[in-house]
Amino acid sequence: MTLDAAAPARTTGTVRVVGTGLLGTSAALALTLRGVDVVLVDPSPTAVALARDLGAGRFPAAGDDPRLVLVAAPPDVVADVVAAELIAFPDAVVTDVASVKGGPLAALTARGADLSRYVGSHPMAGRERSGAVSARTDLFAGRPWVVAAHDLAAPAAVRAVHDLATDCGGVPVTMGAAEHDAAVAVVSHAPQVAASLVAARLREASEPAVALAGQGLRDVTRIAGSDPTLWAQILAGNAAPVADVLEDLRRDLDDVVAALRALARDPAAPGARGRLARVIADGGAGRDRIPGKHGSAPTAYATVVVVVPDRPGALAGLLTDVDAAGVNLEDLRLEHSEGQAVALAAVDVLPAAAGPLAEALRGRGWTVPL
Repeated sequence: MTLDAAAPARTTGTVRVVGTGLLGTSAALALTLRGVDVVLVDPSPTAVALARDLGAGRFPAAGDDPRLVLVAAPPDVVADVVAAELIAFPDAVVTDVASVKGGPLAALTARGADLSRYVGSHPMAGRERSGAVSARTDLFAGRPWVVAAHDLAAPAAVRAVHDLATDCGGVPVTMGAAEHDAAVAVVSHAPQVAASLVAARLREASEPAVALAGQGLRDVTRIAGSDPTLWAQILAGNAAPVADVLEDLRRDLDDVVAALRALARDPAAPGARGRLARVIADGGAGRDRIPGKHGSAPTAYATVVVVVPDRPGALAGLLTDVDAAGVNLEDLRLEHSEGQAVALAAVDVLPAAAGPLAEALRGRGWTVPL
């Protein structure tokens, strides 16, 4: 999904973006694409110059009077930066994109900040890589963007943040700070911990064992390469909700361990296999609740596996032939075979299209295992 640059921007006036990392620069790029005047600010002169050179906006100038300030600062200093911006620009609405909302709101309340002009927000988007160089104009396209409205926020301020999210391509979702923090604990923060714990087991695994790794392990550990410093801040800022989720997870894990130990002692241990099957079934039921494309209801897809030679242009050729078959590709995953110069491309399509696609690809010379 890409942004429609021709659509008129809802955000008017100058927008001041404080923090030119991945999120700040991506938002600035999206706003600039729509013709919004964006001012870039960052403690690092190099970072702000890079964002400027990427076309995200301009340097500050005397007389700048922003209508909206977007703070994209690290979670442990975001309340300080928001408070300073509220004081420096008394006519501006100020929002932030930190991944925790309760802590900053509580800190600003304790300081006596003007909460009528502050509305926290959080776009549910990101990448494993950080910094302005990783920013994308369409990073937020089609992604939920939480607008954490609160009782003291002026309606006009809430609307301004809704408009900001929309102009960046996001889908605004209104949610209170506490509700947001509980939600991201289960859909983002606890999964990060789980992925990191699984990946950490690989540090002492033998080379032959690691060489057997397949797509399942890659899927589970994809986010394990995230920034440790940033995630220490995020987890500290949302400590209680994350701990609640992990305690529930620990109870389930303890039950799995107990069942496995029982089977190790007695392969006929009554009830043990049923407990293991229930865990896997519950996981499937939970996964089935994850929304489909563009937030739609979950959709079951069929997978067509294609053998792709590991050479330049091979994958592009496969995509061209999928398009020529008149089939819409819903998802694509690649798994490289150990010791072989081929990859397995798992092409997800609607179930009714799987058979015709497989036949069409075989007719074009592709190897499609039965």
